Amino acid sequence: MSSRMDSIFRGSSTASDPFFLMAGPCVLENEEMGFQIAEQIHSITHNLGIPFIFKASYKKANRTRMDSFTGIGDTKALEVLGAIGAKFNIPVVTDIHSEDEARLAAKYVDVLQIPAFLCRQTELLIAAGNTGKVINIKKGQFLAPSSMKFAAEKIRHTGNDQIILTERGTTFGYGDLVVDFRGIPIMQAFDLPVVLDVTHSLQQPNQGSGVSGGLPHMIETMARAGIAAGADGLFIETHPEPAKALSDGANMLPLDQLEGLLKKLLRIREAMH
Repeated sequence: MSSRMDSIFRGSSTASDPFFLMAGPCVLENEEMGFQIAEQIHSITHNLGIPFIFKASYKKANRTRMDSFTGIGDTKALEVLGAIGAKFNIPVVTDIHSEDEARLAAKYVDVLQIPAFLCRQTELLIAAGNTGKVINIKKGQFLAPSSMKFAAEKIRHTGNDQIILTERGTTFGYGDLVVDFRGIPIMQAFDLPVVLDVTHSLQQPNQGSGVSGGLPHMIETMARAGIAAGADGLFIETHPEPAKALSDGANMLPLDQLEGLLKKLLRIREAMH
């Protein structure tokens, strides 16, 4: 495991631990913005004592429309993510979609993320586990929380027990998601840290325009509920100007609202314990 993960990956958190944060833009749009967002979140979380993993997809492989932005180039984006981790001495997480991508991305980042739609893909999970990196598996919108133990077992089969599970909502009809907060303790029972993906849980997929909608005004409500339910970490996509974001802008948190939200969440966490 990368030494940058030592302060974050300790299994399920205890009463005295703060929650950890995975945060950043949906996709790396350009080098300058990546460094800008990472620097700002790093400063905020450092001052608040919140362990931080910088998140950005180096490419988007599951866009609805052919003309949607997918990235700045695989190697270029991964090199930027590696440079961000090195400059700020912070762990970095990015999505992978195939066995080859697992091996490639592992050269640059600390955490490999399995997208929700791919959480049952055995060969992908095994390839990810074999890299020796921490693996964050997002729960499929179509799975019960109890079924995630089988995804975790596939990683453990490789001898890698550095696993995080992330709740991101369950399909509700055709164009909405709902979070069952019982899933957090259910998945924690597998002796793994569990994260609530706040912003994707508020996504409204399958819109007629081919661009997902969202409910960003509910981000604080969802985040508060996740901390109250005992989540070990939160996943929040954030952007300086969500309306101009090239992916998932409809459900991202404006970056200038992040610090205030985290301060409120810390107070909830402290009150619980």
